[in-house]
Amino acid sequence: MPGSPDPLVDSDVAIGMKAAARAAERLQVSDHVLGLILGLPEAMVPQIKDGAAPVDLTRHAVVPALLFVRVYQLLNTIVGGNEAAAASWFNSYNTALNARPVDAVQSVPGLGQIVEYLEVRRA
Repeated sequence: MPGSPDPLVDSDVAIGMKAAARAAERLQVSDHVLGLILGLPEAMVPQIKDGAAPVDLTRHAVVPALLFVRVYQLLNTIVGGNEAAAASWFNSYNTALNARPVDAVQSVPGLGQIVEYLEVRRA
């Protein structure tokens, strides 16, 4: 039926949000910054972590959430699963990027830039 919610899409949205929340936890990203990355109010982040965020409010955040998860996956691969090293890199100034990655990812273009950088570094 046109206009009715698709449970599979809703489930995918919830999974993407939860994955972004886990990546943020592992990279030592605060709820405030995760909200900025996703373009959502900080007050929604605990709901996202619990899998209880309203899907209609989080759908627009799927693209940044999936890009952020990709950043985490690439970085995790580069550091061989060392979460402390990943968090340190993510939260430290990077001269090649001329920014701290945690600051750069607070926009979709910045997320794309970090993904590109990490894909090149991984190769």
